[in-house]
Amino acid sequence: MRYLVTGGAGFIGSNLVDELVRRGHSVVVLDDLSTGNERNLDVVRDKIDFRIGTIIDLATVQSACKGADYVIHTAARASVPKSVADPIETNTVNIDGTLNVLVAARDAKVRRLVYSASSSAYGESPSLPKTETMPAEPISPYGVSKYAGELYLQVFGRVYGLENASVRYFNVFGPRQDPNSQYSGVLSRFMFALVRDEPPVIFGDGEQSRDFTYIDNVVDETLRACEAPGASGKVFNGGTGARITLNRVLKLLQEITGKTVCAKYEPPRAGDILHSQAEISLARKVLGYEPRVLFEEGLRRTWKWYKSEYGGQ
Repeated sequence: MRYLVTGGAGFIGSNLVDELVRRGHSVVVLDDLSTGNERNLDVVRDKIDFRIGTIIDLATVQSACKGADYVIHTAARASVPKSVADPIETNTVNIDGTLNVLVAARDAKVRRLVYSASSSAYGESPSLPKTETMPAEPISPYGVSKYAGELYLQVFGRVYGLENASVRYFNVFGPRQDPNSQYSGVLSRFMFALVRDEPPVIFGDGEQSRDFTYIDNVVDETLRACEAPGASGKVFNGGTGARITLNRVLKLLQEITGKTVCAKYEPPRAGDILHSQAEISLARKVLGYEPRVLFEEGLRRTWKWYKSEYGGQ
């Protein structure tokens, strides 16, 4: 099968590309390298069709989409703070760009498009765990933009017959997440600080909790969403079904690294939510998904990678 992965040089996208290549599929990667890194594709570079280009340009996306059986759309501006500071750019990439991908997929008559959606769609609803049937209440421009992408997918399914599925990612972490980027997740910043023997920064009191999801789980669920019968038109939570506070994470990192961890606490950031936890029964039922790597094991694997990648700096 032939896959187009938008944002395929990014953290999540490149891990998807690696697995697709391992499974013997043909892969086209489209990435403008604004946040992705071509180094992430070093292992598979001679086995893929890599194209530097932006999803903002429809002709570029249409060219990349030709002959594709499946499209996995991960390209996005993925920062809540960035979206608050510059909502227009976030809208342009995440909404206009997603519309371009949908049009290109429709015209290429792909079998299905799978969209990297976001748990930010749930906003600050106090109900836990988050179920896909809950009303969307995003509290940041980023959350709005990612939720709009879901709605566009469903409309393209109804109007044009384009099969589609959305996976709402919950705080994905793992190797290749860039700690120097403004888009990086909290765990990547924690790891980078510990490598350099600096205090990790927590925005708030550290009692906020997240459903941290190791990258291998996200890759598995996303690829299941490409082919699972009955998945089209549905939105799935991409998490583990558990949650942990940031303060507890630091205690685990202290045990794993053998370092003394003293966090630096700063005021909460605009647009950040307090608690997040996925209900994953729908993904279990329809996709046959089950988290294969639990949090502590994922944390150990991630620390090993960060120590190897940045330990000499």
